[in-house]
Amino acid sequence: MTENTQQQNPAPTTELPTQYAPAQVEGELYERWVERGYFEADAKSDKPPYTIVIPPPNVTGSLHLGHAFEHTLIDALTRRKRMQGYETLWQPGMDHAGIATQNVVERELAKEGKSRHDLGREAFIERVWQWKGESGGQISGQMRRLGDGVDWSRERFTMDEGLSEAVQTIFKKLYDDELIYRAERIINWCPRCLTAISDIEVEYQDDDGELVSIRYGDGDASIVVATTRAETMLGDTAVAVHPEDERYRHLVGTEIELPLTGRRIPVVADEHVDPEFGTGAVKVTPAHDPNDFEIGQRHGLPNLAVMDEHAVITVHGPFQGLDRLEARSAIVAALRADGRIVAEKRPYTHSVGHCSRCKTTIEPRLSMQWWVKVGPLAKAAGDAVRDGKVKIHPQEMEKRYFDWVDNLHDWCISRQLWWGHRIPVWYGPNGEIVCVGPDEEAPTGEGWRQDTDVLDTWFSSGLWPFSTLGWPQQTESLAKFYPNSVLVTGYDILFFWVARMMMFGLYAMDGTPPFHTIALHGMVRDQFGKKMSKSFGNAVNPLDWMDTYGSDAVRFTLARGANPGVDVPIGEDWVQASRNFANKIWNATRFALMNGATVEGELPPVEQLSAVDRWILSRLNKTVAEVDGLYEDYQFSKLSEALYHFAWDEVFDWYVELSKTTFFEGGEPARVSGRVLGEVLDVTLRLLHPVVPFVTDTLWTTLTGGESLVIADWPSDSGFRDEAAEREIELVQQVVTEVRRFRSDQGLQPGQKVPAELTLTGTALAPHEAAIRQLLRLQPAGEGFHATASLPVAGATVALDLSGTIDVEAERKRLAKDLGAAEKEKQQATAKLGNEAFLAKAPDNVVDKIRTRLAKAEADIDRITTQLANLPQA
Repeated sequence: MTENTQQQNPAPTTELPTQYAPAQVEGELYERWVERGYFEADAKSDKPPYTIVIPPPNVTGSLHLGHAFEHTLIDALTRRKRMQGYETLWQPGMDHAGIATQNVVERELAKEGKSRHDLGREAFIERVWQWKGESGGQISGQMRRLGDGVDWSRERFTMDEGLSEAVQTIFKKLYDDELIYRAERIINWCPRCLTAISDIEVEYQDDDGELVSIRYGDGDASIVVATTRAETMLGDTAVAVHPEDERYRHLVGTEIELPLTGRRIPVVADEHVDPEFGTGAVKVTPAHDPNDFEIGQRHGLPNLAVMDEHAVITVHGPFQGLDRLEARSAIVAALRADGRIVAEKRPYTHSVGHCSRCKTTIEPRLSMQWWVKVGPLAKAAGDAVRDGKVKIHPQEMEKRYFDWVDNLHDWCISRQLWWGHRIPVWYGPNGEIVCVGPDEEAPTGEGWRQDTDVLDTWFSSGLWPFSTLGWPQQTESLAKFYPNSVLVTGYDILFFWVARMMMFGLYAMDGTPPFHTIALHGMVRDQFGKKMSKSFGNAVNPLDWMDTYGSDAVRFTLARGANPGVDVPIGEDWVQASRNFANKIWNATRFALMNGATVEGELPPVEQLSAVDRWILSRLNKTVAEVDGLYEDYQFSKLSEALYHFAWDEVFDWYVELSKTTFFEGGEPARVSGRVLGEVLDVTLRLLHPVVPFVTDTLWTTLTGGESLVIADWPSDSGFRDEAAEREIELVQQVVTEVRRFRSDQGLQPGQKVPAELTLTGTALAPHEAAIRQLLRLQPAGEGFHATASLPVAGATVALDLSGTIDVEAERKRLAKDLGAAEKEKQQATAKLGNEAFLAKAPDNVVDKIRTRLAKAEADIDRITTQLANLPQA
């Protein structure tokens, strides 16, 4: 029937507690898994490898719902592959998170009245390591709570000695290949953190500012420009207009006076300017705006910096020493007094970039920085996907990937921090520049000094798939587990992290990409689809939910919502429903164990099996095949739904209920069904284990006596199918479902017993009469039986005696009212569908909805008419 290769042991006699208590199970069970080494990967194994790296969380971080979501998906994949016989490595570790970690430690120092400069670089870095040892990495303990099956023996940190060697090695290689260079460019600058920051570390939000229009020059030789950053005008070195703008053609090539400064600046023609926007003229400040910098490069304009690293004005006496915001107000006032302000709009809402760490408004700033020339690296990263070496899932995300890698600008990799990988470049007393590899001696002597900057955190995390395996050393782990099988990560860092890993992996590993598949998931949102945020008051600590409902409930909820590349709404009531599912699994297995469910011995031959037994085994194998296909397509939501409905509906609500009579009667049929039920539970628990590992492992070891589901075999589809049995049980389900609906319509309570006569002769239903009566609470038709309702269903007839059980007259009035509403709905839908003018104009989806309404109305009329006919006569 089903193919389970692991040797089964007889079920132990230990009884399960009456209720499942996750808190009493999960922590102890997880530590047992770790102690027994279940998650450790052996590079010497001859098993096929399956590798996934954890997207390294920040050492400053804690487990949020997004982490829990992503980790659940990765854990499900790796648990299944381990059960399938793969040498499975889920690589854990953390990122040193340069800016975030430095800020944390600087805040700690501030409480002592100190700054990092009071300590000096070496002492400050020692203080950061001390903090990391004492307080960093709390997320590791939280991952254990969730059940992450990572190989803790291989845990890595991006500032470890081995990973630092990898960083220095690839920097040297890129430098020698002229793919790293130093140049003065516009970067995102945080005046609070005092460092360049990457695009991903800039958060844009709508701020209220002011838009002022300023007249440069006088008379016919004047131009009006508008700006939200009036303080930068002190650094203007030109005004630009479009070459074909007739309004300013006479001024191109001339100079006009820059107000307040006494300087004269040229008017240049540049196609970057939009003549339809505003006045069609823009001020050009090459040292403080990325677009202006490009214009300046094209026209040979000087770069005049007017602010220091603290965003304090450094030029022009009256404003020198003012903060940028103070200077903005002072300069506008001075321009107003000089009659230069043409218009003011206040408040003016516009998008402004802020440092994601400290929320300070970032300042575009001309700065000497280190850069990666990404052109050839990005081309290789794009070609790897185009050529099919790497697949992006879902495929529609490929366009976003190509839009990014095909248009990448050179990457600023230097940061003005102390915590991080220091740039391995030394400067000599006579202008010498030496890049030092890990096996090379740094130059010594008077006048030699190392660059003070550190590398962008994304530089080291871009090496993660191979640096964690020992590169640049040619280790057994690197040979075994590179490339990774799949990368599971959010689409939000497709550009920043995934693209970096692709570029570095292809470059460092001789054209071998870092992974075969990129499986992208969406973001977790609240039940209304809104982004979760502390400021919105809707952020959820997953640990709170784990404490209340258990880790399995949180995991199953997250997996059940995970459609590829789509955001995941989640609410607490969904976690409650998942808790109920875990309880259902527990209670059903407990019932099964109490009624003889066993995995001991071979399954009985087919000829000894009842139709119910053959039906559930057929459905079991179909479910195995379906779940396997969905796993391979990363359809976590669909596979979770399939498992939920198979386990709850088919196994627990139908098979167990249909088998209760057999168990009650005992004998050989009960023994056979006990073995079948044991088989079904065994396989069902295996299928569920990757998503809900704790409750399933507890139940499975009790049921089978096996060591652990973590190392059990994944079930295989044996190919057994019994379509006849499936059709037969479908008839039973139809009878039960229809009669239950009728009972509900008549207002009968679920447990209320009703005398009934079943005419099942000549149908496949006859062997199931006892089960049907049990499920429908139908008593035998004794003396005085009077059939007041007769239901023809599935080729059989169920006659019920409802005498004295319902208020017939009240029920007749209610049904008559419902019938009138259904007939009115049918009349309206029929009229619309008979209107040719309406059909000619209405969209297809509108017409389809009306057809659906008509079909439902007709079905309701048939159902209510039957119910009225079946009511007892007064």
